[in-house]
Amino acid sequence: MASSTVHAVLVRCRINRLRHIDRVTGEPIRRYEHPHPGAMLHVDVTKFGQIPDGGGHRYLGRAQGKKNGLTTAHRTGQRGHNHRALVGVAHIHTVIDDHSRVAYAEIHTDEKAATAIGVLHRAVAWFAARGITTERVLSDNGSAYRSRAWNDACTELGITPKKTRPYRPQTNGKIERFHRTLADGWAYNRFYTSNQERNSALAPWLHYYNHHRLHTAIGNQPPISRLTNLPGQYS
Repeated sequence: MASSTVHAVLVRCRINRLRHIDRVTGEPIRRYEHPHPGAMLHVDVTKFGQIPDGGGHRYLGRAQGKKNGLTTAHRTGQRGHNHRALVGVAHIHTVIDDHSRVAYAEIHTDEKAATAIGVLHRAVAWFAARGITTERVLSDNGSAYRSRAWNDACTELGITPKKTRPYRPQTNGKIERFHRTLADGWAYNRFYTSNQERNSALAPWLHYYNHHRLHTAIGNQPPISRLTNLPGQYS
């Protein structure tokens, strides 16, 4: 079959660009968006290796990064399998509003149910302070979100819990894409000399993301622009 014919068919089916299809299944991407802020919050956890004192291997190279890691592990006393030096992992609990893409995030040392529930309570209050009433929350099938405590917390908050289909992260695609932006814009954007320095940079970066970074999916406007008529949200 002539390549021009193949191209014409793909254009007609609107799958002539890789961004139009799912990279794993090859199926056309079915995008959705809830009609107003708060109709659906996406929640998830992403992990980043903590930064040793003096900086990590991404900017200093493997040898110096390993040396800094050993020094930091010796100071903190953290040891992993076979007594190997362990710097640790940061668990970033993220919450994003489906309609506006306004994001909320906290840094923790674990992804247990109690931690996830605490994040949910604070996130719902944070969104409420910005005029958003949370109706539903969508999570994957991680153990924290399958727990009875999570369902009880949602009931207490008056929120309907929803789950993604197993092995279908595309359903939670908005927050998966946010994690990529988080990695590029905050976690690995520049050289940090310590984990504390990177942690301190999260809040300013979230403000930039919500208030100033243009989002192509919402007409090249910052997420906060979709929270209309809310005083004090445009600084």
